[in-house]
Amino acid sequence: MYLKKIIKRSQISSILKKHRKNNETIVFTNGVFDILHRGHVEYLAKAKKLGDVLIVALNSDSSVKRLKGEGRPLQKQNDRAVILLAIEAVNYVIFFSEETPDKLIKQVKPDILVKGADYKISEIVGADFVKSYGGKVKRITLTRGRSTSSIILNSRQTNNKK
Repeated sequence: MYLKKIIKRSQISSILKKHRKNNETIVFTNGVFDILHRGHVEYLAKAKKLGDVLIVALNSDSSVKRLKGEGRPLQKQNDRAVILLAIEAVNYVIFFSEETPDKLIKQVKPDILVKGADYKISEIVGADFVKSYGGKVKRITLTRGRSTSSIILNSRQTNNKK
């Protein structure tokens, strides 16, 4: 069931054509989503409320390793994708292995591009492109104290106390 919603770049056009024909608003976000936690779930729910279809561009395993270093990702990309798709708000997951999702954003051409409020609009990859055709860029307030980095840090501190 979930695997049908992990889409390839070659499928994007036909999938989005159907949604756009129904006048549905396409929302796009991206991230690593390595250890899924409450902050992620709340972020994705808020993103989905902005439109009808939420596409999550997920960093591939190789790109996570480049971004986060050795030992990451903690979970393989297919596992991360299936977990994301179990969240009601997420309609599709697509992998990207480039440094940024810029090419993917240009292919999807979302109505709304979403990132966490920890990013300034000027720092959001694809923001200028989305705004250039009348799309919107939204920043979503993150759940305080809920991040993958803090979970990993707290886990290490707990293990060191044992």
